[in-house]
Amino acid sequence: MKRSGFADLPLHGGRVPVWLSERMTSLGTAIAENIVYNYGSSELLTRLSDPFWFQAFGSVMGMDWHSSGITTSVMGALKRGLNPRAHELGIHVCGGRGKHSRKTPAELRVVAEARGLAGDALERTSRLTAKIDNNAIADGFQLYLHNFVVSDTGEWAVVQQGMNPANGLARRYHWHSATVRDFTCDPHSAIVGQHQGTIMNLVDAQAAAAQNVMLGIVREEPQHTLREVAKLKMPAHHDVRAEDVDLKRLGAILATAYERELRDFASLLLLENLGPRTLQSLALIAEVIHGEPSRFSDPARFSFAHGGKDGHPFPVPLKTYDESIAVLRRGLENAKVGNAEKVDGFKRLDRFVRGVEEKFQPAGDFAKVMAHEHAISHSLNGRTVFNDRRRPPAVQDKQLALFD
Repeated sequence: MKRSGFADLPLHGGRVPVWLSERMTSLGTAIAENIVYNYGSSELLTRLSDPFWFQAFGSVMGMDWHSSGITTSVMGALKRGLNPRAHELGIHVCGGRGKHSRKTPAELRVVAEARGLAGDALERTSRLTAKIDNNAIADGFQLYLHNFVVSDTGEWAVVQQGMNPANGLARRYHWHSATVRDFTCDPHSAIVGQHQGTIMNLVDAQAAAAQNVMLGIVREEPQHTLREVAKLKMPAHHDVRAEDVDLKRLGAILATAYERELRDFASLLLLENLGPRTLQSLALIAEVIHGEPSRFSDPARFSFAHGGKDGHPFPVPLKTYDESIAVLRRGLENAKVGNAEKVDGFKRLDRFVRGVEEKFQPAGDFAKVMAHEHAISHSLNGRTVFNDRRRPPAVQDKQLALFD
């Protein structure tokens, strides 16, 4: 079996406040439901196993764009939001952080019994993925989080995270059943990260002799192949900088939101009368739902949907966040009664923004974009974990001259 990728993230303390965690549950569930509606449960598992998409997903939900806490918070939000809807969506989220990770086998047995799946095989897979990343690979990271997501068909994805206090990093590991080959021979397409000297890898193809002694498995040693794994190495700096973002893609989002003709047409696609700030967020959400894998190489860009709880790149705009959830939910509710125009509008919006990206060259300035977001923060009920009290009146909002 091949691990689908991993991400190295700076360790990050603190807790997610209730005002954000509740919104993350609502928004994360709505995005996941949109993906299942449009592409099926298998596609949602594929997305969860992509470290770049996962980071963008957490960023659009208002988590700090590069920190280790994004994993715990996103998976916790999905577990709270998707499990009560499992009978409808066919997706079950098991496990979690610390003591909750140890409940994974029991939770999988319950799911397997209810859905007629092979519970023993699912439990074995859960234990093996954890043991491989925790014990068989001596890279200095010890697991503290293990989530196992399984569909009604038995397809699964694993998201787990380890900590290395020596270098101040957390490492997130992603697995997907669609790439199952062999647990004991090169399950990882590669082990890529900051060089830490020689490490022990008991599931490397060249470790077959040790496996024979330790596990009693007799087999011919296969030819060793090394493939590049999807890897995401997040920078140490907390603030969002221009070099962290694909400015052309961000420029297309801002053009769609703030250039009058483009904004009017984009709003029409969603069958909603939307202000520019909500449209900016919804355009990024539409990309998370419908974007191709190559679109998620710069997860920081997606923090321009709803900011970050620590104020980077700007405080979480609660008014916009709630409007985004409401638009998503209205589309899904209409789709349930046979009117799919609103939910399909997100697909049309994503295509429209890509067209803008190809043809429109905004004369934007990254510093101006950041200044604008901070200037309008008070009017959008901007909030961070450091300032839960109301702010003094902000400078009156002015239209930002982003474009020629």
